[in-house]
This record gives sequence, C-alpha cells and structure tokens, in this order.
Amino acid sequence: MTYLDHAATTPMHPLAVQALVEQLGRTGNPSSLHDAGRAARRVVEESRELLAARLGARPSEVVLTAGGTEADNLAVKGVYWSRTAADPRRRRVLVSAVEHHAVLDPARWLEVQGAEVVLLPVDADGAVDVAALEAELAAHADEVALVSVMWANNEIGTVQPLRAVVEAAHARGVPVHADAVQAVGQLDVSFAASGLDAMTVSAHKVGGPVGVGALVARRELALAPVLHGGGQERGVRSGTVDAAGARAFAVAVDLAVAARPAEAVRLAALRDRLVDEVRRAVPGAVLRGPDPVAAPARRPGAASPAGSAGAAGEPARLPANAHLTFRGCEGDSLLYLLDSAGIQCSTGSACRAGVPQPSHVLLACGVAPDDARGALRFSLGRTSTGADVDAVVAALPGVVERARAAGLASAAR
Repeated sequence: MTYLDHAATTPMHPLAVQALVEQLGRTGNPSSLHDAGRAARRVVEESRELLAARLGARPSEVVLTAGGTEADNLAVKGVYWSRTAADPRRRRVLVSAVEHHAVLDPARWLEVQGAEVVLLPVDADGAVDVAALEAELAAHADEVALVSVMWANNEIGTVQPLRAVVEAAHARGVPVHADAVQAVGQLDVSFAASGLDAMTVSAHKVGGPVGVGALVARRELALAPVLHGGGQERGVRSGTVDAAGARAFAVAVDLAVAARPAEAVRLAALRDRLVDEVRRAVPGAVLRGPDPVAAPARRPGAASPAGSAGAAGEPARLPANAHLTFRGCEGDSLLYLLDSAGIQCSTGSACRAGVPQPSHVLLACGVAPDDARGALRFSLGRTSTGADVDAVVAALPGVVERARAAGLASAAR
C-alpha cells in the first residue's frame, strides 16, 4: 500500500501509541480530588505544558478539545457571541474563501442568528487578498466580530500571509483566529510570535490519535462556551478531559516539532520530485497552489507584499502537499482507479448527497469547474519514501487515460 493522504490523517507515531495505551490502563477523572483524580490531572497539566512549549504558547492558553472541528467552532462561535454580546453592532465575520468547512460552516450557521459573513477573496494560488481585508476593515471595522484565516490550506497547501492579516486586523481592534491544523509539524508555528488571538491544532494530523485537539487562545480573549456543563478548560469547554488523549497528543506534537526542520526538507524534496515526474508523465497535469520552483521561500528580512503567502523565510506552500488537476477526468474516478492500484490519496472535491461538486477552494482560486473536477491531492508524511513517488508515477498515466476515456463515454451518453 502506498499511503499519500497524510493531510486527511497520519499514521500514529509508535511513541504516541505507547503513551496512549499506558494512560488508557489507568483510572482517574482529572476533576476528582482523590489520588487517582490528582494523578490524571497531573498527566493533563504536564501534557498541556508540553503542548504549550512546542506551540510557542503559555499553558493557560491551551484549551483541550475533542479535535480541530470543535476548536474551530469554539473560536468562530465563541468569539462572535462574546463580541456581539459586548457590542451588538459587531455582527460581521470575515473568513477567507478557502477555509476548511470547520470554519466556513459555523460562520454560515451564525448567519441564522443575524451574522453577516464576508468571504475574503484569494488570488490564483489561494493566498488571501490582504488589500481586500484592509478595505473591508476600513469600511466596517466597528461592525466586525472576528477574522479567521487559516495558517495553511488543507487542499492546495498555500501558506497564508498571516503576519499581514494580523497587523491589518489588530490595527482596527479586531481579533484573528487561524486554523493551524495543517501547519504544525510542517512549518515553524509559534502562537506568541504569530500575534494571533486564537489558533486551532489537531492531534491526528501530526501522528497523534483521532478525537483530540486544542484551541490555543489568549487569556485576554473573551470566549463564550459552545459546550456547557462542569466548567472545565477555563469554563469554555465543559466535559471530562481526556487525559490519555492529551498525553498522546502532546507526545505526537513534541516529536513532530522536533523532527520538523529535517523532515520538512526531506518531504519538500519528495514533493518536488513527485510534481516534476507527474508533469512529465502526464501531459496537461496542472499543479494548483504556489509553484515551489516559481515561488521559493523568501529571504529572512525580505518584504512580504500584500497578498503574498507566508512570512519572510517561510515557504509559500506546505512541504508535504502536491495538488494537481487533470482535465477531462473526474476526481472520484482517479481516486478509485489509484486505490485499485494500491495508491491511497484524496480528491480536491467534496461529494454531497452523492453528487460530485468541484472544490470550493479551487473555484475560489478561479479554476474552471470542469478543471476543478479532475483534482487529486497527494499529501506526504513521516512514512513517505521515494518508493511511494515511484508507485504514483508508474500508475498515474494509465489511470488518467482510463478516467478520461470513462469521462468521454459518459459525455457521449
């Protein structure tokens, strides 16, 4: 099996598995006052401290959740409700047009309560238009509850110009949230250095278990709880804290952050080889998102023009992401044919109610719907090797040929 869907979920690191199993064998509610409860609380707080250290945050800023989706919901809804309660005029929510649905859907849900959602446009590479954000803030700063722009895109790998986003929003007194689920372990992520007010992270994207995540949020940031109950996690995330999950999460983040400098270089080299060889083997294949050759990392200290992705010295694209489209193909056909050949990846589209739809990310980048349908995302990780690249390059030309033939036959009917 060739597994190239690490952006969806990663294989658990053996040491994270070990940490999880060890804690699962112990009894104790972290909220209990007896010895077993205090032992579980110690595990939670030590895990919180390790997470904070590796994410450039203070332990008191780490709010443990049941995953990235919950953390995004807590950020979007929690900040919105707090801000509108303090000032009813603040009903505008600004999000990039390429956000994960864990941000887009809560924002859309808030429209039922009277919110006005503004989708910030992006360029052809998927980088948010900072000038458009500045114009929106200049016209409606007193009405804006929050800005949410992801650190790096989960589909096409674009690293967003967060420094410019934060500077623009903070100049108008508006808090900023970023979904950093894909960034941790691939980029140099520091909550303190970023200037963000809130940041989402998830365990299973970095070798930890599914069902654990965190919202890193400044203590000064007012958050209304989404879950109500026992008042755990600063009173904004009630529910018995998962001590075993927290421990495995912390171990996974610790390992991923420590390995990042060397691993990012290794994965970027594999990605570049994959993209280069696929382009040669399949004429017409188009890389979506920033081209790592045409848009290399900027020199430290170099200017970051409005709308450009990343900070100085940071890559414009995630090192482990290769997203390509193949005209005349349906992504699902490509996916199933590759799966039959033992290669596991993902499409760039969502399937709703059984009807394939082009990716909202690609459409926001200006990609034509017919082109957007034939998308594949190859995402690499800790277990990826050159043999995986070889397998894709060997199988893909025949797969694309069969998918195009099937598309022509379907169109003829």
